[in-house]
Amino acid sequence: MKLGTLPKFPLAHLPTPLTVARNLSAALGGPEIMVKRDDLTGLALGGNKTRKLEYLIADAQAQGATHVITVGAAQSNHCRQTAAAARVAGLNCVLVMNASSEDPDIQGNLLLDHILGAETRIVTDKAARQPMTIQVAEELRAQGYVPYQIPGGGSNAIGSSAYVAATYELMAQLVESGASPTRLYTTSSASGGTHAGLALGAKLAGVPYSVHGVSIEGRADHLKKTVITPLANQTAEYLGLDVRLSEDEVIIHDAYTGPAYGVATEECLEAIRLCARTEALLLDPVYTAKTMAGLIDHIRTGEIGADETVMFLHTGGVPAVFADTASIIPAMQAASAS
Repeated sequence: MKLGTLPKFPLAHLPTPLTVARNLSAALGGPEIMVKRDDLTGLALGGNKTRKLEYLIADAQAQGATHVITVGAAQSNHCRQTAAAARVAGLNCVLVMNASSEDPDIQGNLLLDHILGAETRIVTDKAARQPMTIQVAEELRAQGYVPYQIPGGGSNAIGSSAYVAATYELMAQLVESGASPTRLYTTSSASGGTHAGLALGAKLAGVPYSVHGVSIEGRADHLKKTVITPLANQTAEYLGLDVRLSEDEVIIHDAYTGPAYGVATEECLEAIRLCARTEALLLDPVYTAKTMAGLIDHIRTGEIGADETVMFLHTGGVPAVFADTASIIPAMQAASAS
């Protein structure tokens, strides 16, 4: 396996902590909950994309890139971390982002994108992102620059390799702590790079836990068939491995997505409140809170036994909290009044 020889550009503060959330565990009546703190990767408020960008930025540099281009929603954590990574690496950055208007409010992640000096191109239709990306790349080439395109979420075989490596980091921490968790909960999305890397890493490393993805957009069968399994196998091929995953080895729970991507649910707002008020652990309403809502529900319904140990991968995203006060503030006020 060539994982250990892949070029990396140092960006992340690793290893990230693996902590025990004792107060949250007690509030839920068990089991023991451990949190892998990839919100603390350190680059411009951190997040899981920083691990992927170590490999992607190294590849961009190897190709002589002058600019990186990537895509996401206006509150994309990936775009914010890409803009930061580009600055550290001495590259320019263009972000092609979709929003409900051509002039979205500059707050949360988008505010940080501007502070970091990224060029932003806003489209009002998600389907227009790829054509705009191609246009930007052509413009840059015409000016003599070398663009490097990073997919949404940093989710290709190069980026997903980072979470194969993260599995070995996590296993070393488990050995040191003596813990033997039965499950790891992570966000599963339409880009899927983190879940794919963790699923492949789990199979390679022979971990004691199963990887459970909680969908924040899309049905489980669709994500398994078209996103997670194919990307995990592309990553295995990229790493020179004979191992392949089948769809039935990928676990995704899709009961917590809510009405649409990025729309907060009552359950995820409760997760934000509960984690903040037991552990001072800050979640975001788009990704981590919906994932935690799934974990909480599995504890309350008895799917997870009170004597088990489970893990939650905190993938970051806190800046998005400051862009969704319309949902969060009323929910916190109602909880305080009850």
